[in-house]
Amino acid sequence: MDYLTLQHAQKILNGVAHRTPVLTSRMANEAMGCQVFFKCENFQRAGAFKFRGAYFALSQLPPKIRKRGVITYSSGNHAQAIALAANLWQCPATIVAPTDAPKLKMEATKAYGGEVILYDRFKEDREAIAQNLALERDLTIIPPFDHPHIIAGQGTCASEFFDEVGDLDILLVPLGGGGLLAGSCIAARQLSPNCKVIGVEPEMGNDGQQSLSKGHIVRIATPKTIADGAQTQQLGALNFEIIKNHVSEIITVSDEEIKETMRFLAMKMKIIVEPTGCLAAAAALFHRSNLNASKKKGMILSGGNIDQATLKLCL
Repeated sequence: MDYLTLQHAQKILNGVAHRTPVLTSRMANEAMGCQVFFKCENFQRAGAFKFRGAYFALSQLPPKIRKRGVITYSSGNHAQAIALAANLWQCPATIVAPTDAPKLKMEATKAYGGEVILYDRFKEDREAIAQNLALERDLTIIPPFDHPHIIAGQGTCASEFFDEVGDLDILLVPLGGGGLLAGSCIAARQLSPNCKVIGVEPEMGNDGQQSLSKGHIVRIATPKTIADGAQTQQLGALNFEIIKNHVSEIITVSDEEIKETMRFLAMKMKIIVEPTGCLAAAAALFHRSNLNASKKKGMILSGGNIDQATLKLCL
């Protein structure tokens, strides 16, 4: 995966994906001890950055293959993104989703036209289920993060960010399976070479941190965290190859810190961000000492899809 592919993704997504706003806040600058910029993917189509990779990945399929349909596995945002992208490309979409996936995200997935097939994430293998269905129905699998076109599409988020704010000292990126972080690394390497790219994941799901430390992919049990978009068990292989070479470090935040960050963003900046989308901002808010005295930090708010019950719990 290289920057040329990312540039191609930008051309395909131009006029289709939203060019999401970059927000600043005096209160955030004071709270985080530096100048900070927020790339607001909570305002992206389908409510999260995932639309970028989903649409670009479908665009690269030969029309005859795309017409047969696609299948993926996801707990929410990638599910919605694939369903919406497939709707726009006028092809069928099947989603393998856990029974405990957020209801709001599953309802949106169905509203976009996706067929949802449920499984037990603690007992069943979602990838095996998807592979079997793909063979039975002659569908193409579009995984949520371990895919070159997914990575390239997600990287357009950081590319837009640098285009608007220029060089950054640090870019903080939420980390689940690694698509957004890997894509951000590719963009940063080309557009802001001196920028440190840092991944942020929940304390209870620190497989990425362990993997970077040990030099190989570490698989963990399904983490129990409010950040449902980061309940992955391991990084993708393609993602890890990029991350291990270009990410400065991976830090973790607690669920309580995520909740506090949601409150801060809602009360001080008047924006609703889902728990996973708050990971990067939580690191800047609560782990200033770990991030040095950088003058200019950027952080990606990766999504805003949250149901009323979770919102009430956090706010």
